[in-house]
Amino acid sequence: MHILDIALNSIDAGAKRIVISVEEYTRGDTLRLTIKDNGRGMDTETLKSLTDPFFSTKGKKTGLGIPLLAQSAREAGGNITVHSEAGKGTTLQAFFSLSHIDRKPLGDLTSTIVTLIAGNPDIDLIFKYRIDNNEYMLNTSEIKRQLGDVPINYPGVLSVLRKDISAGIKRLGKGGKRDR
Repeated sequence: MHILDIALNSIDAGAKRIVISVEEYTRGDTLRLTIKDNGRGMDTETLKSLTDPFFSTKGKKTGLGIPLLAQSAREAGGNITVHSEAGKGTTLQAFFSLSHIDRKPLGDLTSTIVTLIAGNPDIDLIFKYRIDNNEYMLNTSEIKRQLGDVPINYPGVLSVLRKDISAGIKRLGKGGKRDR
């Protein structure tokens, strides 16, 4: 849910390109989540308030997405960093101890990525999943180019993407490498 929430923040900030990267490094016992966008970015005042659960840029009384992600990271021996520049975009990184007993599971990454693609076909999304030296990558701008006039959120296309993402992630656990 953290990934979906942060990516939706990027879309709300006008991003047209989002890179979501999940990297597991077993030797360093590290899990790193990176979400980078080319949206509006944030000023220093907004950056200072990001982990305050009572701060929101959306006119709500609370903004729990980033504070909850930061809490999850800290509970698992990690933290978050956010770099942003107004007019240029934002990069959020969350670090976790991979083997920490309090690290929450990643959840269903396949459904998260497919949901983002289905609901935001005009956004270029790059998804990278890495375990040590093995990487799976999906780039929707390349797929849209290959599809031509067929929409990327067409149900048949989403079904193929779901299978490809799921298989790519599973292959990494077995030491394989897959690019798309």
